[in-house]
Amino acid sequence: MSTFTKIGIISKPDDTQIKGPVRALYKYLSRRSLQIWVDDVTASLLGQKSVQASSLKQMAMHTDLVIVVGGDGTLLHAAHTMIDSEIPLLGVNLGRLGFLAEISPDEMQAELDHILAGDYIEEERFVLKTTLVRDGKTHARALAVNDVVVHALRMVRMIEIETRVDGQHLDTLRADGYIVSTPTGSTAYALSGGGPILHPGLGAIVLVPICPHTLSNRPIVVDAGSRIELSLTGQDLRHNALASVDGQINMHFKPGDLLHIKKGKRALRLIQPRQYDYFDVLQKKLRWNAAPRGKKPRRKK
Repeated sequence: MSTFTKIGIISKPDDTQIKGPVRALYKYLSRRSLQIWVDDVTASLLGQKSVQASSLKQMAMHTDLVIVVGGDGTLLHAAHTMIDSEIPLLGVNLGRLGFLAEISPDEMQAELDHILAGDYIEEERFVLKTTLVRDGKTHARALAVNDVVVHALRMVRMIEIETRVDGQHLDTLRADGYIVSTPTGSTAYALSGGGPILHPGLGAIVLVPICPHTLSNRPIVVDAGSRIELSLTGQDLRHNALASVDGQINMHFKPGDLLHIKKGKRALRLIQPRQYDYFDVLQKKLRWNAAPRGKKPRRKK
């Protein structure tokens, strides 16, 4: 008997290569007589009048597994709805990197045979609860799987950011922005900003300045239980900023506002194939073992 019996499908929009894998997935699940919910993108790709689209909230109420066909961005979009309902996600990767969505379309059905039989790994990735406080009241709230990025509202503008950790002053820096990242997000924007790679099982948060004016401002790693508070300071308080959560949810961040960031109560549940190896993913995606151009790897004798 299948471990999961009520399956949701969420598909990446505006991708011409996705129709074939989505239709193959739907046929595969239908042959197994599983209950299937689909989002509006998937319904349009299937092109069947008998298939009705569900909202992500409805999917969160009625499914016990959601399969995301696309890339990490599509999976992050789905996660923002599914985390509170504790619905696990399985990613089929059609993107370029795919640190979260690991299964390729070619191996999709073979891997699903094992996963639906209960042969899989389940990961829990902690997320960041982000709250924007204005005039003493909660103005906006969101969960970040990858990161919270504060940057100037106008391009090519520096902002001055004061950072407090557990009520203690960490720094006041002038920079293009600031990244507060989970271990999951450490291979995203934080990595390109010079931050370290954190293993996803690590209980830590990394803070990475973006192009700081003072070059001695370096990334710092703090405990995952830390309470982080950001505010805009400086003499020129006309320059507003934007707090971007996973690059998908934007909050206008004004002088006088406080941005509170801490570990969320619920985690993102990820389903991975039994042979999943995080270090192998790093080697493949970051090409650590790739041979230099023009040279072939040596064969063992």
